[in-house]
Amino acid sequence: MVKKFCLGPEALLFPTPSVLVGTVVDGRPNFMTAAWCGIASSKPPAISVAVRGERHTLKGILANGEFSINVPAAGMAADVDFCGIYSGRKVDKSTVFELFNGDLANAPLVADCPVNLECRLRHTLDLGAHTLVVGEVIQTHVTESCLTDGKPDAVKIDPLVYSPGSGYYQRLGEIVGKAFSIGKKKDKGA
Repeated sequence: MVKKFCLGPEALLFPTPSVLVGTVVDGRPNFMTAAWCGIASSKPPAISVAVRGERHTLKGILANGEFSINVPAAGMAADVDFCGIYSGRKVDKSTVFELFNGDLANAPLVADCPVNLECRLRHTLDLGAHTLVVGEVIQTHVTESCLTDGKPDAVKIDPLVYSPGSGYYQRLGEIVGKAFSIGKKKDKGA
């Protein structure tokens, strides 16, 4: 039997996406780094992100009912880390990136990020230290060079991921098999 070590209650998943959550706060675009972000629903398409209650960005999300999820490439690690270290209350992060607007006026988008999701706030849930924010994806933007046969290609996107155990930013690794296919090799008449 494999030996296991108990860490106590920990929210550990590997890896977690490093995203830039954008919104307008006090009339100015602001971005925060979040690693606790994921797909919440496919129909309607929705994204969830856990945001600490005291975050400046949460103020804008709640006030506007709109936000963006920007998926940075691994080469953007220093700028992403900057947005996680410094609060928009003290530092103007609207000048860190080239920005563009999509359909939602209060969901600023980062041009250099290969994937941008415009989200309309659907739900919030107070979980203690964090508020879970769920947004319906209104529009998705993907950099053309990151598509293969018209579909987003994770290798070309080269998303920045965060490893909560080590505290390092990383890249995705090698392909190990085709989803919804590799498991069929194990089928013995199931």
